[in-house]
Amino acid sequence: MTGGQLDVQHFDAVVVGAGFAGIYMLQKLRESGYSIRVYESADNVGGTWYHNRYPGARCDIESIYYNYTFSEEILNEWTWSSRYAEQPEILDYINFVADKLDLRRDIQFNTRITTARFNETYDFWEIDTDAGYLITAKYFITAIGCLSASNIPNMKGLDSFKGEMYHTGKWPHEEVDFKGKRVGVIGTGSSGIQAIPFIAKEAGHLTVFQRTPQYSTPAQNHAYDPDFLRQIRRNYSEIKQLMCSSMHGVPSFPREELAIEVSPEVRNQRYEKAWQEGGLFTMLYQFGDLGFGEQANETAQEFIRAKIRQIVRDQKTADKLMPKYIYGTKRPIIDTDYFETYNRDNVTLVDIKAEPIEEITPTGLRTAEADYELDMIVFATGFDAMTGPFFKMDIRGRGGVSLKEKWAGGAQLKTYLGIATAGFPNMFMITGPQSPSVLSNMLVSIEQHVEWISDFLDYLRKNNQEVFEAAIPAEEAWSQQCREAAEMSLLPKSDSWYMGANIEGKPRGILPFIGGVGLYRQICDEVAAKGYEGFLTGQASRALHNKSY
Repeated sequence: MTGGQLDVQHFDAVVVGAGFAGIYMLQKLRESGYSIRVYESADNVGGTWYHNRYPGARCDIESIYYNYTFSEEILNEWTWSSRYAEQPEILDYINFVADKLDLRRDIQFNTRITTARFNETYDFWEIDTDAGYLITAKYFITAIGCLSASNIPNMKGLDSFKGEMYHTGKWPHEEVDFKGKRVGVIGTGSSGIQAIPFIAKEAGHLTVFQRTPQYSTPAQNHAYDPDFLRQIRRNYSEIKQLMCSSMHGVPSFPREELAIEVSPEVRNQRYEKAWQEGGLFTMLYQFGDLGFGEQANETAQEFIRAKIRQIVRDQKTADKLMPKYIYGTKRPIIDTDYFETYNRDNVTLVDIKAEPIEEITPTGLRTAEADYELDMIVFATGFDAMTGPFFKMDIRGRGGVSLKEKWAGGAQLKTYLGIATAGFPNMFMITGPQSPSVLSNMLVSIEQHVEWISDFLDYLRKNNQEVFEAAIPAEEAWSQQCREAAEMSLLPKSDSWYMGANIEGKPRGILPFIGGVGLYRQICDEVAAKGYEGFLTGQASRALHNKSY
């Protein structure tokens, strides 16, 4: 306090979150001479990889592609140990980058942004923290991650459990001891499928409570050969070009050949090769029609189901593990020994669609058919994806309208390029809803957004513009384009977190842009080349409102 007045810090830009997106945004804007502060609720950098410390946590994008590409020096100094890096190694990497670029001096840790309001009189953002002080900034930039709002179902008796309780997305820093304990894992999405084999090796008994059986294919993880890494470094500029022009941000593309036009023998040979090779998109890339034709997709479904029948010895358990949805319409999953885990004597699978969980009890949980005594419950129940992290803050734009109010329609979610939204001037969303984000290698999408935002701010500064805002017609056209693209695919045919279907009461609608990172980058580049078409800019908010569309 000074003279009875609250001290207010002002910055050109405030960034929320110190994960991969936030620290690169910091680096880019600091290089351009902007005053910038990053606010992070945790006590260190890392974002998703800071919190997701559960046993078995790995990236599902190959390590050599899941890193920054903006610095050749960083690329050459860091060496990944294996094809799919474990969480501690990824966290070490982001700490290495933060140290090398001296980023921590502009990051305030242990500080959560609670509210952000656009001041229409002075054209800046007023931002409150949980520490009770006010910040102002010309630009408000969210780097909060698409999968950072953990989802724990509202189960009856949740607070009554006397044992240990964890969520994979908020795992403790200290080691969790499973030895000899009766452990229940609720959920078999990606985090559950990664954690279950590790927990099973230590637990006295593991009971898996499965709602939806999953198509999971082998990761085929292995240590990297030094000669291979040297070759990758030599060719990385070419690899980066392929990543940036691809569908999913990895340097490979779906075959043009169609599954419905080849013989069953050729199909099975291709699928078997993909199974042995491993990888997130390897199976889906075998044929060009797997993401669009149900008949073609069924051939991949049946191949994976046959593999599960071969691996799991108990046929009743194998039957419970048979997925029924359209392959690829939920996040593809890769695993290490997931289905093999059900051959262990200390593992039991419970189908909670057949026998729903009725309540958590002080000593375990009760389903419609039985009581299960447990010492520990692990929720692997995922996240309120993409829009959920925004609603952890009270973000208000013009007229005091909250972002939560604007997006309440769900299926009528509206953004412009997934990077801005009308009514919220001078606000950017890194990998926001209706951008490729979760349908891509996140590092490729993060770099593209950060660099595009940085270029836009330089454009505004060069042209003496202080305020920008997405134009309503541009936003409506983009959102319609996102919905039309989704309807051409199989994605809307399944209830997935891509559609918001995993959260009770959340309106159902496609959340990411499905057209691919290459097409999306081309669209964004064209917008920039046309003087940031679809954005209104001006010296003050009044000028924006007087400008015709």
